[in-house]
Amino acid sequence: MKFSILEPIGITACKYEQLKQEFAVLGHELIFFTDRNENEQELIKRAEGADAVVVSNIPITKAFLDACPNLSMISVAFTGVDHIDMEICRERNILVSNAAGFSTESVAELVIGMILSVYRKIVSGDSITRFGGDRAGFLGTELNGKTIGIVGAGAIGLRVAEIAKVFNCRLIAYNRSKKTVEGVEFVDMPTLLKESDVVSLHVPLTNATKGLIGKEEFKQMKPTAILINTARGPVVDSDALCEALENGEIAGAAVDVYEKEPPLDKEHILFTAPNLIMLPHLAFATNESFSKRVDIVMENIRLWLQGKPRNIMN
Repeated sequence: MKFSILEPIGITACKYEQLKQEFAVLGHELIFFTDRNENEQELIKRAEGADAVVVSNIPITKAFLDACPNLSMISVAFTGVDHIDMEICRERNILVSNAAGFSTESVAELVIGMILSVYRKIVSGDSITRFGGDRAGFLGTELNGKTIGIVGAGAIGLRVAEIAKVFNCRLIAYNRSKKTVEGVEFVDMPTLLKESDVVSLHVPLTNATKGLIGKEEFKQMKPTAILINTARGPVVDSDALCEALENGEIAGAAVDVYEKEPPLDKEHILFTAPNLIMLPHLAFATNESFSKRVDIVMENIRLWLQGKPRNIMN
């Protein structure tokens, strides 16, 4: 069989040679590309003749799948698969596995960092200091004792809750399916929005979650509350977020995800929003998580070859 790693995904040259030899011993060909290229025709060329491919968050469309008739498996070096045409994959029995768990720690840690950055005005404080300013107007807020509302009690959401316990936070959560977690009170969405000082989003992008947080939801939040989004951009209505910040319906926000991957258009609505920290989709990007990711996506392929697929998304 032929396996094509369509982009680097953090694999070093040394690691690639090890993997190449491992798969060669089993009678398979493994090829690896050292640059990220989102041009669909280039991706099709890279995947030519492949039985399985590895890709992160580059869109995999029907056109790509039409051009790759040999494809039987996609090992996604990412947690979400909303960039994959899952309907076509299901129709053609193309197995899709994700890299579940690779970024749990990195995302959870960044969420806490984002909360502290908003509360203690770290980003703007750095900027004003560099321009010769002082701490006037920089009265901050403590995280200690606040109520954190977790929307989506998966691995990342619950890890955020676990870390937040150190700050003596009250933890409430909304989850689509029923769960029981020690130290976390599960509530409905309106209650979470009403009672939370921090609302942190940890849901996948689906038809049900697109626009989950919009005008009506912001109106239900405390005027002192802040929103953290490390989930998916379209889960939040950007226009509504900008309006809520401008009108003082919420006190601040920090986002790491958008309707498209950065760089963003210069006219993006959020560039005009006050009290907002914007990051270039880096929550998952640490040395440690990238190392885990390589191990997970390659193990997905090994187990698929053994007839024991895991992390199945379809």
